[in-house]
Amino acid sequence: MTEPSPSSSAQVERDLRIAELESRLARRRLGVRPLASVMAIAVSLSLLLMQRRDLAYFFSSTVPLTLGVEGEYRFDALASNRYAQVHGVPTARGAYEQEGSGLFVLVGLRESPFVVRRSALPGEDWVRGRPPPPPDPRPFAVRGRLLAEDDAPRYRDALVLLRGMGELQPHDGKVWLLVEGERPREDRGLVLVSLALLAFALLNAVLLIKGLLRRFQGA
Repeated sequence: MTEPSPSSSAQVERDLRIAELESRLARRRLGVRPLASVMAIAVSLSLLLMQRRDLAYFFSSTVPLTLGVEGEYRFDALASNRYAQVHGVPTARGAYEQEGSGLFVLVGLRESPFVVRRSALPGEDWVRGRPPPPPDPRPFAVRGRLLAEDDAPRYRDALVLLRGMGELQPHDGKVWLLVEGERPREDRGLVLVSLALLAFALLNAVLLIKGLLRRFQGA
């Protein structure tokens, strides 16, 4: 019987060594893929969670809550993140903000806890660095998205400012913000982005399962 030559024995050892290294590299790659999938799922779900309030408003009722008129406000109808309507007399002072090319006014309604954010009217011309003009004093009706102040962190500073002016009457210690013009079912882009995030999370869940199965099969 012919014994294997030293060169063929070395070749066999070299092949076995290469196969072992390739196996280790494959296991490492399979370890990275599940981790990447888990991270992608976590990020997608976190972004979806951040949009939960906006999504809830999108699917809420399009019939506005009626909050009443000056002297007859219906505080029993208050519900945050709902479409609502109210009528009132504006306070003597307001807060202004520039958003893009648009100018907006946050103004309270007298004898109420309500602050309305609406587009600036003619005569309400504010220039940064100058004292803001008084809001238009005419009573008005408005519809929009109603938010308890705790649900409106973006406007926290403006609400604190208007509280300090002493013209609002908080209800149960809270003021409420009505953002003019925001209606349920309008922001279709929000739904498309949410669906894309959900699809991305599901895709990575499938990749995670496949990666784990390959890892267990190769163990």
